[in-house]
Amino acid sequence: MEKTAASGPLAGIKVLELGTLIAGPFCSRMLAEFGADVIKIESPDGGDPIRQWRVLKDGTSLWWSVQSRNKKSLTLNLKDARGQEIARKLALEADIIIENYRPGVLEKWSLGYDQLKTINPATIMVRLSGFGQTGPLKDQPGFGAIGESMGGLRYVSGFPDRPPLRVGISIGDSVAALHGVIGAMMALRHRDATGGRWNGETGEASQAGQGQMIDVALYEAVFNMMESLVPEYDYAGVVRERTGGALPGIVPSNTYTTGDGENIVIAGNGDAIFKRLMLAMGRDDLANDAQLVRNDGRVPRTAEIDAAIQQWCATQTIDSALQILQEADVPVGKIYSIRDMMSDPQFLARKMFEQHTFADGTPIKLPAITPKLSATPGETKWLGPTLGQHTDDVLRTLGYDEAGIAELRRDGVV
Repeated sequence: MEKTAASGPLAGIKVLELGTLIAGPFCSRMLAEFGADVIKIESPDGGDPIRQWRVLKDGTSLWWSVQSRNKKSLTLNLKDARGQEIARKLALEADIIIENYRPGVLEKWSLGYDQLKTINPATIMVRLSGFGQTGPLKDQPGFGAIGESMGGLRYVSGFPDRPPLRVGISIGDSVAALHGVIGAMMALRHRDATGGRWNGETGEASQAGQGQMIDVALYEAVFNMMESLVPEYDYAGVVRERTGGALPGIVPSNTYTTGDGENIVIAGNGDAIFKRLMLAMGRDDLANDAQLVRNDGRVPRTAEIDAAIQQWCATQTIDSALQILQEADVPVGKIYSIRDMMSDPQFLARKMFEQHTFADGTPIKLPAITPKLSATPGETKWLGPTLGQHTDDVLRTLGYDEAGIAELRRDGVV
């Protein structure tokens, strides 16, 4: 059941989503979770492909219920001039437009940023693409996997004697989406500080605030996460390599296996923490070794230190290792599966799971909305919509009557 009351810090903000799969839709998902009115345009021919990805219920992805919660689904054939006209009207009314087509596609449909801002100078458009809107690769298709590879993440992921690994989720797309959200919020602040939204009824463009384009390249969003990669290489010629579960150059910080076959992360890299860790393990010799007092002394002896920790972990169960190290005030944690998360007291205390119900009465849990705002928290008003669920409602707001809507549907425009 849908909750229609406007609420959240972005209540009153109109967002138009022109995108599929992950980066663009995740960007607008976050805005929808905090109250923005998001209209998602989908092809009448099946809609967003993510509807059929991974685990399905009645032919629709369970992922969809999360990725498109709080959004309105409008089916629109953007290859038809009438579909482009409808999208253009919505774009000119929107506070923020989010798109992740290949550069140049929107321009063919008269929906490009420069084309819209000539009418509405307050236009804010978030453009997410593999390689950005400029440069020699701009026309190449770019997925998250390519962004992760080119941005440096894949190169440092895995073990030194094996090929690079990927993270088990589409992290490149999601990181790019978060950059898009940040850019949109900054652009919205700037627009409001320079005059506010454009009044389409009066057409007084000169009184509108200044909009802008947020150009997010997937590879650059990943690259932005790569810590000290650039100065280390530029100054010292250091190329960071794969180090398995360890944090390179910071010792000890690695993944170990306990006697009952569980995996545990131990971060004993602070100088005082390292000493507490060694004492908790009964390794007074290492705790009092003058060479190991500082991190720069521990780095050359990384293998020795890791071997000592692994040897100790092998004598412990996951529960005993956690208890001993937590009592010693050493940062430590079990590597969680979703099964662990669903029963974990911290997750439950923080209310990280929301209970919802599908239209047929089937109960379903979704991840709670983050970040947690104390005064204006986000909320799930409805699960991902059925294809075209809000088409008629959206068209009516644009002035289309029932006969006009029926004609558009008959002609395959919606």
